[in-house]
Amino acid sequence: MTLTGKDHSGRWSPAHGWALAALICAGAVIFVAPPLAMLPLAVYAGICCLAPFFPHWSWYLPVISHGSRQSRAVALTFDDGPDPATTPALLELLHRHGIRATFFLLGRRAARHPDLVDAILAAGHTVGNHSYSHAPWLMLRSSKRLSADIVATQRLLAGHGVRPRAFRPPVGITNPLLGGVLRPLDLIVVNFSRRAYDLGNRRLADLATKLLRRVRPGDILLLHDAAPPRPAEVPIWLAEVERVLAGLANRQLMVVPLEDLIDRKIMDRLGPGTTAPAETGP
Repeated sequence: MTLTGKDHSGRWSPAHGWALAALICAGAVIFVAPPLAMLPLAVYAGICCLAPFFPHWSWYLPVISHGSRQSRAVALTFDDGPDPATTPALLELLHRHGIRATFFLLGRRAARHPDLVDAILAAGHTVGNHSYSHAPWLMLRSSKRLSADIVATQRLLAGHGVRPRAFRPPVGITNPLLGGVLRPLDLIVVNFSRRAYDLGNRRLADLATKLLRRVRPGDILLLHDAAPPRPAEVPIWLAEVERVLAGLANRQLMVVPLEDLIDRKIMDRLGPGTTAPAETGP
């Protein structure tokens, strides 16, 4: 899927270009074999149904899933936090290894643990927007509902003096409405290229092995700092994260800040008196 359209803002996406191509094909075929005219339209509709689950296609809007494959660098990202059972220990581990990561925060958890948001920022890490609710069907909601959820987290983090520039949709799924919601907020979609399918730390067995199995230069690695279901599993999770760091070093892959890997800003520091973003959408 390489058709990019008019620009990189999402106003003319691959979905738009291929829709036009499907209509042209259907129009050409209808005069020769009318029953076959529906075929290109059906193929296009099928791709549109599949595209949200393959966000690296950038079908509906630009999606950044990895950095340059030419440098031996990767970036660490953590979703679904912050959590008092895991985030402080993770921050200590990252500090010990001299690593800066990006935390894609849930608004509802950030609201519950503002001290952890401050600790993440004070340690030199960046934060992104991972929605407020992490509702499983968020991408099936209206533009207004989607905007309200994302804006709620932007407003919350503005209270900590930062404005995320990167949004990671829940489970990485996109939809046709997302670009129109994110553009007024100056947010880009940053997903990932390597994960361990840990189900939000509910499946920790061999987490590091799974994540490292096919790791490549330029990968954006997805981990979670949500607490495992049982407190006794927190040390197991932390040991797996340390194994990830050791495995990357053994493969001579350097962990760099996400914004350095993708050459895009992940967040802005806000000055005094900066206003919170207004809700967008109809």
